[in-house]
Amino acid sequence: MSRKARPQQRMSKSTLSFTLLLSVALLAPSVAAERSGARTNAFFAFCIDTHDARKRNLQQQAQMLKELGYDGVGHLWLDNIPERLKTLDAAGLKLFQITMTVDITPGKQAYDPRFKEVLPLLKGCGVQFVLLMNGLKPSDPAGDPRAVEIIREMAALATNSGAQVLLYPHSFMWLEKIEDCVRVADKVDRPNVGVMFNLCHWLRVSKDRDYQPLLAKAMPRLWAVSINGADEFDDQPGWARYIQPLGRGSFDMRAFLQRLRQLGYTGPVGLQCYGIPGDARDHLVESMKAWRGYQ
Repeated sequence: MSRKARPQQRMSKSTLSFTLLLSVALLAPSVAAERSGARTNAFFAFCIDTHDARKRNLQQQAQMLKELGYDGVGHLWLDNIPERLKTLDAAGLKLFQITMTVDITPGKQAYDPRFKEVLPLLKGCGVQFVLLMNGLKPSDPAGDPRAVEIIREMAALATNSGAQVLLYPHSFMWLEKIEDCVRVADKVDRPNVGVMFNLCHWLRVSKDRDYQPLLAKAMPRLWAVSINGADEFDDQPGWARYIQPLGRGSFDMRAFLQRLRQLGYTGPVGLQCYGIPGDARDHLVESMKAWRGYQ
């Protein structure tokens, strides 16, 4: 090798060393985040229009959510699904969930027949159908056989669209507790049937505040979680203290989200907005600021 080549060789090694050091520096934050378990779950809002003083239409809702940084929305009932999809697509957002009611009372129509009609519209969208189930007194296992039959039927119908069926614990309904949802989902035993943890209803129903064993037991089928600002205890009726903008209230949300991540939860997180008065934009801005702070 000639002497003329040596300075060029030394320069190449120096450039290579610099490149390697730069790569390590750039990689370090992501490695540190991975080691600490940091991740960002998809974050969507639902029930945003139930008490919005501005009464925004679906297009206005989509534009607002996009502007504020939300990943999408949850939809109540089966009305206006085509319009919801169209407005979300235009904004580059996702339809995460559709809430439905199911009645397990023998002889009654179990669910809205439009369920079959909307499924082709949702093919490949990864939508979760959230089931509020009623028909017997809360937590009565006598309803399990009928519920299993209905849910298996709905799960089979949803298979081709790629949709999931989630059991939603709602206070004073038959499926009232997350424990009820896990019990029934295990009996249904279908790959597209899971459960959702709902903070405000758990606070209303639970006799203690130890959510850790419940989340751990639900984890194999825990595919959605809803949160909101809340006080840890409220002995008054209504939702004013159990559903607040995120960041408010005495419930330790940071510890709750940290526990979810420790358990390995990577699914979507829904912001419960039911009943919050005033302009929806105001509380959505406040909640997004809190969410980003938790990340």
